[in-house]
Amino acid sequence: MTDGPETAAETPARPKRLRRFLLLVLVVLPGLAALLAGGAYLYGKARFTAEGPAAQATVVWLPPGLGLTAIAERLYEARVIDDRLIFRTGVRLTRGASTLKAGEYEVPAHASMAEIAGLLRSGKSIVHQITIPEGLTSQQAMAIVKADPVLTGDMPLLPPEGSLLPETYNFTRGMTRAMIVARMQKDATALMTALWPKRAAGLPFSTPQQALILASIVEKETGIASERPRVAAVFINRLKKPMRLQSDPTIIYGITLGAGPLGRPIRQSEIDRPTPYNTYQVDGLPPTPICNPGKAAIEAVLNPPATDDLYFVADGTGGHAFASSLAEHDRNVGRWRKVEKSAVKKPAAPAKPAPNIPLKAPARPAKS
Repeated sequence: MTDGPETAAETPARPKRLRRFLLLVLVVLPGLAALLAGGAYLYGKARFTAEGPAAQATVVWLPPGLGLTAIAERLYEARVIDDRLIFRTGVRLTRGASTLKAGEYEVPAHASMAEIAGLLRSGKSIVHQITIPEGLTSQQAMAIVKADPVLTGDMPLLPPEGSLLPETYNFTRGMTRAMIVARMQKDATALMTALWPKRAAGLPFSTPQQALILASIVEKETGIASERPRVAAVFINRLKKPMRLQSDPTIIYGITLGAGPLGRPIRQSEIDRPTPYNTYQVDGLPPTPICNPGKAAIEAVLNPPATDDLYFVADGTGGHAFASSLAEHDRNVGRWRKVEKSAVKKPAAPAKPAPNIPLKAPARPAKS
């Protein structure tokens, strides 16, 4: 039996069904798509703001030059996020992809992806410190810089003696050794530039470098902050006389040239041996600083107190006894000799010096 032609009743039925189907597609599918998109957005938002997987605070290093994809990968490898796609999408939706900053970050335990993104936008990376104590030579200071485990790069050339400012310096990972040394030199120059115009009148030197040389001697002569101005006054008074400075640390520097502490008492032959730095044998100041003095020593030299002191010697308590006359000084020396003899009879256990900090030899009696 062959199919016959469609009847008049059947002909309009197919277009109607087609129209209903198209209407269903145009109305229902966009709504379904919107529903799915909304669901995906709510799910992603919930994941972006939910607690993260890290059970404890975790340090993450993001070097400069990383894009969003690479940052997400680093965070995932550090196990502080558990979905790279959601992190990238969340950052992009909050328009923060270009504001994430390189650095070393401590991500708190269970921090959400949203909190981590905020941390990276803040740029609040971990701050490291390096301390250069007052009175170190440039060689000793450079040993500290070289040994720092966070600083990167090769060591720069040895800076001139006295050109570094002893201080505690904050820095972030990525700082090079050359950069931190340049900062120390810049800060030293800035300090002297600020202090030099405020100096007292009538000082027996005429340049900032000469002030720095004398400050380095004051720095090495006493570790007691309250004594620095009075020690400075002694040397200022001697230069005005003029009298030789007769400073033991200058003898030591002439022997070691800044390589480190002498590690033993000064010998009489070394006192008598002329070097450019031995102020028992040369007039005036040595040719360069003998260490890197701190701010307090520089201030003491530029604004010393008005005293008649010309001598000082160790007093047995860690400080010094000062005198304006040789007779008074000789009495102080006598008392110091008794302290020395008493120490020989009852030897105390030697104190262990701090690493990288030079030992200061006991002050010898200054001669006129």
